[in-house]
Amino acid sequence: MQRRAPSHALTLGLLSAIGLFALDMYLPALPTIAANLKADSHAVQASLISFFAAMAVSQIVYGPVSDMFGRKRPLYVGLVLYGIGAIGCALSPSIGWLIAFRFLQGMGACAGVVIGRAIVRDLHTGAAAAQLMSRLMLVFSVSPILAPLAGSIVTAFGDWRLIFLVMVAAGLVGLVVAIFFLEETRLPSARSQSSIAGALNAYRTLLSDPYYLGLVLMAAFGMSSYMIYVANSSFVLIEHYGLSPSFYSVVFSCNAVAFIGMSQMNGWLARKIGLRKVIRGAVAGYATMMVALAFITSLGIDRLDVMAAFLFCGYGFLGMIIPTAAVLALEHHGRIAGTASAMMGTIQFITSAFVVGIGGLFVDGTSRPMVTVIGLCSVVVFLLSIVVLRSRQGSLAAAE
Repeated sequence: MQRRAPSHALTLGLLSAIGLFALDMYLPALPTIAANLKADSHAVQASLISFFAAMAVSQIVYGPVSDMFGRKRPLYVGLVLYGIGAIGCALSPSIGWLIAFRFLQGMGACAGVVIGRAIVRDLHTGAAAAQLMSRLMLVFSVSPILAPLAGSIVTAFGDWRLIFLVMVAAGLVGLVVAIFFLEETRLPSARSQSSIAGALNAYRTLLSDPYYLGLVLMAAFGMSSYMIYVANSSFVLIEHYGLSPSFYSVVFSCNAVAFIGMSQMNGWLARKIGLRKVIRGAVAGYATMMVALAFITSLGIDRLDVMAAFLFCGYGFLGMIIPTAAVLALEHHGRIAGTASAMMGTIQFITSAFVVGIGGLFVDGTSRPMVTVIGLCSVVVFLLSIVVLRSRQGSLAAAE
């Protein structure tokens, strides 16, 4: 298994990245979409929220279905839905149609994310899982770097609709990868133990596990602090700070570089000091950076270089929190890994949709509402970590 980890990481990372590719690639074009479809910024952000909501709801289905029928077939269905949704977005005559087709695209995009995490748990636990999860995150995190840059390049050759046609091509590539390069890790003997009734029991088990839920919520609010940046960054950086779409893509991508660099330390640090110590230190650094940024901004210091520096550091620590929290949450639920991964993803995206929706109510054209919400999310993650990481539930031998 270990010798094949790099190929697993590349394959799973590519399949998972398709969802974020659809999320990030059209960000530089959001102001243009608003103008072209005669919609305000709130309506355009609704296309992001519908994508989040679809990913949240659909994961509830993909998880148990992948436990019952294997990992590959549900993945095929998701990639087909992703492509159909992207075609619909490209042909949308109004913002309402765009929002609807983004929902359909999100229903498909989440398949790679939830099934990818389940496959990691099928293959490994403990530090080995943390290492594979971090390698997966390496490929997964390239999307926020390349997608906005690709979006700005595509718009140089055509309008924003061309971006969604490129997403169709990405979905086709993902389908080919899933068919020919991904092995089935959920064997028939394991599937025979899964059923609809079993899935409902599994969800009841997960909802009654405070240790699992606490870790999932830590990752969820951490992810929300990134998604609020995704939803608002193009308007803040392009319209408020006056960046060009191309330069915006570069600034936006810097945070993904930090995320990648720090996430790759997870496997090494987990073996040296244990997963729980890794996540404790990362949470402390993340909260310090984000709260400091919110405080500085509240004093009236509205500078792009200051904001970029703090976000770079804060999202770097977040790159250690999310994969480590995922490994710890799935550690003791290997029998229902698909369902546990689905519940994790659902909570993450519901939380993100809620946070983005609430944050959108306070948009005033400056960076202050955005960084305030980011700071609040980091405080929630910090408080959760104090409670959750004291828990003795589960086997601490593997985690420490």
